[in-house]
Amino acid sequence: QVQLVESGGGLVQTGGSLRLSCAASGRPFSTYHMGWFRQAPGKERIFVASITRSGGITDYADSVKGRFTISRDNAKNTVYLQMNSLKPEDTAIYYCAAALKAPGTTFRLYDYWGQGTQVTVSS
Repeated sequence: QVQLVESGGGLVQTGGSLRLSCAASGRPFSTYHMGWFRQAPGKERIFVASITRSGGITDYADSVKGRFTISRDNAKNTVYLQMNSLKPEDTAIYYCAAALKAPGTTFRLYDYWGQGTQVTVSS
């Protein structure tokens, strides 16, 4: 089992920045890939970013490329999402997720999920 707890969400103005954190416990952190997804009201949960076990490979949704950066610290059992140049359309609940087999853009690949943290970007 893996437990994931997100933090760092909040209210920010357009153009601002936030850094989300996701603390993991349970299985050894370096044994699973990590991802961030988001879900806006009335919409599906969509992929934001992923990172492999070692942190060597990252992937991003086109909508956040150049603005968001995913990283992980395996010594601290934590994955981060640095979000810069935020836009109102980034408003959503952000979820971190753990994948035991392979990272990817599909939520079905992920085995464990956090409870989510709200990010609201005001115009």
